[in-house]
Amino acid sequence: MSLPLTRHNRPQQLLDAIDAANAGLDADDRAAKYHKLAESPYGFFRGTNHLYWADVWHDWRFALFGGLPETQTWLQGDAHAYNFGAYGHHDDRVRYGMDDFDDALIGDYQYDLWRLAISVVLDAQESVGLSHKGIRRALKHLVQSYHAEVGAHLRGEVPESVSVETAKGPLKPFMDKVERKESRARMLAKWTEMTEHGRRLKRPGKLANLPAHLDSQLRKAINEAYRQTLTGEREEAKDAHFRIKDTARRLAAGTGSLGLDRFYVLIEGGKDHEHDDVILDVKHQPGPAGAALMNGQEKRAWHMTFPHEGARHAAAFRAIAEHPDIYLGWLHLKGAGKAQDDKVFSVRERSPYKTDFPSHKVAGGKQYRQVVKQWGRILAREHLRGARALHPDDPSRFARAVAKRVDGRMDHAIELVTTLAVSYAECVAQDYRTFVEARGLA
Repeated sequence: MSLPLTRHNRPQQLLDAIDAANAGLDADDRAAKYHKLAESPYGFFRGTNHLYWADVWHDWRFALFGGLPETQTWLQGDAHAYNFGAYGHHDDRVRYGMDDFDDALIGDYQYDLWRLAISVVLDAQESVGLSHKGIRRALKHLVQSYHAEVGAHLRGEVPESVSVETAKGPLKPFMDKVERKESRARMLAKWTEMTEHGRRLKRPGKLANLPAHLDSQLRKAINEAYRQTLTGEREEAKDAHFRIKDTARRLAAGTGSLGLDRFYVLIEGGKDHEHDDVILDVKHQPGPAGAALMNGQEKRAWHMTFPHEGARHAAAFRAIAEHPDIYLGWLHLKGAGKAQDDKVFSVRERSPYKTDFPSHKVAGGKQYRQVVKQWGRILAREHLRGARALHPDDPSRFARAVAKRVDGRMDHAIELVTTLAVSYAECVAQDYRTFVEARGLA
């Protein structure tokens, strides 16, 4: 037979979608990203969030335990195991949770829960080597812990943050190590150096110089537009606090976001710390992967609520995060990349404590389940906070709706998530093989 009559086959759809999602990158960035996707099935999953959203957006199964306006909340949008980690900002306290909201959007809670469950399967296979039975047990703990946290909210229980003091199981030594080894001084030593002109960002390596016109534009945007977007205690900070010492381009950061324009800006900061300098992380926000699946009416309503992605990112961060960054804001730049279009960038502080939890060091299924239970509870708390921000007049609306959908059917809910996660992880592995073979990366 001659060529297929349609391109409606998984290998072709897969390759077309990946190429389309990365069409805006230059050849070098695209090659670097493709090599990163080729490292493992889990790495491929992390870097192709757009595939996940295209696959689940119209999935009928979300109607079984949600699928209602009441079961919608602010979603993390890219929930996976390696988006949990240690973090800390202005108060220099180390906490554990999710701290990346680039893909955040409003939708049904199950989209986050499903994506996290799929990542558990991939992570458990690659990092821990769990058996099929062990993976199913971990998924059961994930779903149970999520809904247990929702139930605890309805009972009026106050959730406990995961910190150095409260961490349990394998998270305890991890948090202790982060607190002991990481600090603002250590971060500044890694990313900056003292010169005859004072402290400057360190180059070469992961940072590069900006051309003069972009450096000038970025400095102006920080001093003017960005500062107008601040709220809270940094809104009234003096000009000296935001005195810019240096700027640089951040190179080769992230997986899904690899190739996006990203800059570091070193500012004077206050006098709260011995090492008082602050690094602002300025990152292009092209929009959440899930938003691309909205229909025209939904997109119009979305843009009326959030006029640009900087506003959307900040609204999501403040709604979901347990401890929002006090440097959170946004700015616009023109022609930051090769194109001369206007781009919106989020601005936040680079955390001195940002560290991924090394799940490959977990000793077996029991310890892994302890960590997975924490992931389920943390995700539920984020959803509860997000729903409260959307409906402050009825803060328990989301929890009541989710609990009602699951009431008396917990075993069914667990089985649905388990079957979906295990099956989709197999699809990811198959897609991964298709990609690396088609692109000559095997």
